Formats: sequence, C-alpha cells, structure tokens
Amino acid sequence: MFSGALSAIVTPFRDGAIDEAALRELIEWQIQSGIDGIVACGSTGESATMSHAEHERVIKLTVDAARKRIPILAGTGSNSTAEALRLTSFAREVGADGALMISPYYNKPTQEGIYKHFKTIATTVDLPIIVYNIPSRTGSNILPETFARMCDVKNIVCIKEASGSIDQISDIRRLCGDRLTILAGDDSFTLPDMALGGKGVISVISNVMPRETHELVAAALAGDFARARDIHFRLLPLMRALFIETNPIPVKMALALMGKCSPEMRMPLLQLTGGATEKLRSVMKELRLI
Repeated sequence: MFSGALSAIVTPFRDGAIDEAALRELIEWQIQSGIDGIVACGSTGESATMSHAEHERVIKLTVDAARKRIPILAGTGSNSTAEALRLTSFAREVGADGALMISPYYNKPTQEGIYKHFKTIATTVDLPIIVYNIPSRTGSNILPETFARMCDVKNIVCIKEASGSIDQISDIRRLCGDRLTILAGDDSFTLPDMALGGKGVISVISNVMPRETHELVAAALAGDFARARDIHFRLLPLMRALFIETNPIPVKMALALMGKCSPEMRMPLLQLTGGATEKLRSVMKELRLI
C-alpha cells in the first residue's frame, strides 16, 4: 500500500512553539520536489517532547497542507496501548492515510504483548498501520516470527524496519513474502533492503534532499540498480553526517543552514554546535546544498 520515499518530517519550532508557517513551507517543498509521502510526528518530528494537543495539531496541519496529493502517515505509537489507540483514532478522524506505530518502548513487552498491542489497535481502528521496529530506541526487537503472525491481522500492512540487521530483513521477507511491505528505517539500508524486495524508505535525508531520495528509490523500484547505486554512493556521506549526533539534531541544523527552518530543538535535545556543525556544513557544501 505504501511505497517510495517517505519523509519523516521535522517539526520546526520557534521560541518554544511549533512554527506552523515553516512546517507548511517544508511540506509544500517536499511535495513539489517529488516526495512520495510524509510521516508527521515520528522520531524525527520530536514527538516525544510534544504535548498531545501539539501532536494532534501537527498531524492535522500536515494532512490539511498535503491536500491529498501524497499519502500522510501519522506517528501514533506509544508504550501504552490505550494511548496509541486514542492517537490512531484521532489520525483516522482527521484524514491521515495511515499510522506509523513504534513498538512499545521502555516497558519492554514480550513478543506476545507486542503482537496483542498491534492487533488490538489494528482491529479497533480502521486505518492502515505501519509497524515500526527500532530496537535501539525501544529496548526490544520485534522478531521475524512475530511479524509473520501480524501478516494475518487486518490493517497491518507494512513494516518500517530499523533493526540494522540484513539477516532480520531477510528473515522477514522469507516468512512474510509480499504479505507485508517492508520500508527501510535507515537511509543507508534503503538500497540493501530494496535488493531484498523492500519497497522504499521512511527517510531522514529526504528532509534535506527530497528529490534525490525519491530518485534513488524510484530507480530501485524500476530495477535500475546501477543508477540507484550511483545515487546511494553520492548521498552516503550526508546520510552519515545526519547521524553525527542523535537524530534529529543534525537534520534540523542542515535545514537551518539551508534557510528552511530554525535549528531550535526541545530539551533534552540540544542544537548541533562546534565541530559537528562544521563537519555537516562541509558535507553539505560538497553536495552544493549550501
């Protein structure tokens, strides 16, 4: 259902508040640059430090600004099943095309608990769900065998896989086939993932280079892996630079250097400074982004 290059879009802040004008401009630029979809209120969108009211406002604003031109996914995950259910219901009400749901973090449920968490929401709210697996942030890994069980659950249609393991991606494909779409959760894994049958990426680098990220994925989907490799190698230094510190600190600074939004972060995350900023600036100059 979902494929291509989807931007996990940042949430611009100014003086402590959401900069709605900057967010609208970013969304429009993304669409005009050919991006295939946008994820609002993901990790890159700093959802962890937004209030519920702000979270809902960003989802609605993104849906409204897109005007059905591209799919909009709403980050609705939580380590509370009841809270995730409420957020997912809201996303459906305001017209989101799907929900990106992180696996419950901190409380580290069992595989059975993870399965029942997603099944409860998927069978209660009639909205396509993308299951987001990122063990480095959640403290637990969704096993391929658990994904295989999810294949038969209505509304669970896709995986954002960010375990960092090619073996895990291979096992998910082996067990699930085409019953669940796999999207890469790390930019540098986009091409390897697609070589195994993945359909695209939920991307950080596309915040800065939306057209090129779309072109990489489009080439791979068309079977032109030579062109996809060329783009991958060109973008690889920036893919790495955007994780020189915790995401989304570097990508916010990159957008600020481009004049797209303020680099303002919400504590406990702080703005990129000093040598890290200069390293990022150098890579961006090489790519002629600034």
